[in-house]
Amino acid sequence: MKKIEIMVPDLPESVADATVATWHKQPGDAVQCDEVLVEIETDKVVLEVPATTAGVLQEILQVEGATVVSRQPLGYLLPGATDATPSPSLNETLAFPSIVAINHDAPAASEGAHNVVSPAVRRLLAEHDLEGSQLSGSGIKGRLTPQDIEQHLTKPVVPIKVPLANPVVTTLAPQNPLEQPRRVPMNRLRQRIAERLLEAKQSTAMLTTFNEVNMQPMMQLRRELGETFEKQHGVRLGFMSFFVKAVVLALQRWPIINACLEGNDIVYYPQVDISIAVSTPRGLVTPVLRHCAAHSMAQIEQQIKTLAQQGRDGKLTVDDLTGGSFTITNGGLFGSLMSTPIINPPQSSILGMHAIKERPMAINGQVVILPMMYLALSYDHRLIDGQASVSFLVAVKEALEAPIRLLLEV
Repeated sequence: MKKIEIMVPDLPESVADATVATWHKQPGDAVQCDEVLVEIETDKVVLEVPATTAGVLQEILQVEGATVVSRQPLGYLLPGATDATPSPSLNETLAFPSIVAINHDAPAASEGAHNVVSPAVRRLLAEHDLEGSQLSGSGIKGRLTPQDIEQHLTKPVVPIKVPLANPVVTTLAPQNPLEQPRRVPMNRLRQRIAERLLEAKQSTAMLTTFNEVNMQPMMQLRRELGETFEKQHGVRLGFMSFFVKAVVLALQRWPIINACLEGNDIVYYPQVDISIAVSTPRGLVTPVLRHCAAHSMAQIEQQIKTLAQQGRDGKLTVDDLTGGSFTITNGGLFGSLMSTPIINPPQSSILGMHAIKERPMAINGQVVILPMMYLALSYDHRLIDGQASVSFLVAVKEALEAPIRLLLEV
């Protein structure tokens, strides 16, 4: 019976190579048609390689962690029966001892299937100083997944109460002088993030201007209409859609903020495509909201929800991550009060949102406690002058403090 090659899919033009992230099957495992065999990790997305037919995985050519290119063979699939237990004759032809050579970190069979982990899981275990044997896996054959580790880390710690009548005296073991720092390799996405951040700092004349916005009008509007909005549109009314519409309004007044430099030319983008920063288990990604000026707040909220879920599930495509003209990042989700966000090249500016904090403010000669947020606009001073940047940020502030402006577009 002729075996079928398992191939690396065509990589995007901007991606030269990729890394074999996780094999979901091992030689001898039965495979159903369209079942995911292996995941390929690039510096932008994770690509799934499914089986083109039912059969048995015969051989793995590229192990986890290997660097591969487009259309490179990853392994071989033997089409045919998919019984859960391969026949003895098939076991002999699959050369099971080669599995040990493929995965040097694979434990003995008696240790449990969940201890056979992917490079991504090994990296997370090392970063958080965890033992894989102490966790239960939800993956195929009980293998650990990144989600299992994330759920374990988010579980509340239950304190152990020790009766006073039986105190336990613990003696700290002396520190081992031979202990060495843990060395964990960066994944491709983290490497690419590091490269782009360094590029932005070294290749732009970046400057940041600040302002603050009174969030009370927006918060009041959400309290009054948030429930009705969710019932009618099937999505919650968040703050991000207000900021997106305010940015669209300000960019229409100051189009230089929605431009970029290419050599000695200024390139003005024909529409407003806003990248939003999304935190995922693999790192920070910036999927793009397309044609924001033409969409309602409900449509924007739905896009944000979809992109955020795809980011957490690793389902974003290269097209989802390219082509933005402006970026919004919300450090306030993690408690940041103020920051200087770094430009997302080739864009020329980025708006940073922060935590909402109640502060005493002077309003018409009276001290009033208001929910305030600091805004930060980082921009490339080679292209954008101070007047344009400050005026843009003031326009965003005015639109947010009087949301009716977003409806009237004034």
